[in-house]
Amino acid sequence: MKNLIPTKLALVCAAVGALMFTFNNNASALTIGDGQTLGYVFYGIPSGDADRTQYVNDLVFEYNQGHPDGFTFSASGQDYTLVHGSPTFGATLPGAVFGHDGTGNTGINLGAIGTYTYLFAKYDGPNQGSVVWYVGNLGGPIDIPADWNGYGLSGWTLFTAGAPPGSLPDGGATAMLLGAALGALGMVRRFLMS
Repeated sequence: MKNLIPTKLALVCAAVGALMFTFNNNASALTIGDGQTLGYVFYGIPSGDADRTQYVNDLVFEYNQGHPDGFTFSASGQDYTLVHGSPTFGATLPGAVFGHDGTGNTGINLGAIGTYTYLFAKYDGPNQGSVVWYVGNLGGPIDIPADWNGYGLSGWTLFTAGAPPGSLPDGGATAMLLGAALGALGMVRRFLMS
């Protein structure tokens, strides 16, 4: 009887280990220009959080216009290339909302699938540029390149999904504008009636 307990424990541990390997979300490696690459930003300077958010939203806006793979454009003082245009990731994409930054390490944990939508990576200041990946269909640990054409990773930023760039104002702004317009109409009516 003494020997059965360790044997049963070993069998249970082996079964749990096999189950973990079955459902393990192994680290995916993103590469520059791969099937997850939304586009490039040349050069992505300045590179503060608001700047990076704008650069991603510039790419998303042009993607949502239906442009094809390889489409190039300029906006926000940058030059862009859509590596994968519409409809690679769907008919339209959501806007980017700043999530958080990281530096140095190339291993990033995205958490559950859909937690983050975009990943922006900056490579060596003015020498190479920035890459934006669509990661809305990925989860768990991923790896990104440590360099691009020999230029090292300066840092990265993850973004969540928001309203598409260039969309209508939110409900509060719309209600405020409607109220102002109705108030102005009331004042005009009162003026004309007196």
